[in-house]
Amino acid sequence: MQDKVESFLTTIEEQAIVDAICVAEDHTSGEIRVHIEKTCNADLESRALEVFSYLKMDNTRDRNGVLIYVAVDDHKFGIYGDEGINKLVPKTFWDDTKTIIENHFKSGHFKQGLVDGILHAGQQLKTHFPIKDDDTNELSNTISKG
Repeated sequence: MQDKVESFLTTIEEQAIVDAICVAEDHTSGEIRVHIEKTCNADLESRALEVFSYLKMDNTRDRNGVLIYVAVDDHKFGIYGDEGINKLVPKTFWDDTKTIIENHFKSGHFKQGLVDGILHAGQQLKTHFPIKDDDTNELSNTISKG
């Protein structure tokens, strides 16, 4: 039986998500990553923070990394933003992005949920972290898996 993490998205769907990250990051200095794993063996927020740290997302210049974390078997996902974002935005900042992803996930459209969520997050980040002349891509755009 194929691993649920590996079968969650096809190779083509994964590439569409990476492409969405590239598009979103074209307009912001923020950094967006997606991490997918089988199950969350801890509190969702604690696990997302652990993955965030493991991926060194807290090492960005402006502390503006965003992790979209998905636990496939648990049917859970979360969005975790670094302290640079959290200092500037209201606590409800990610609610619209979560709703977009959730509505697609409920219909089984996982790729589209992530793509639309990433693009929406990029638009929100653009407001607070517009692209800079000296901007570099500080983090990989690939999907990480655990």
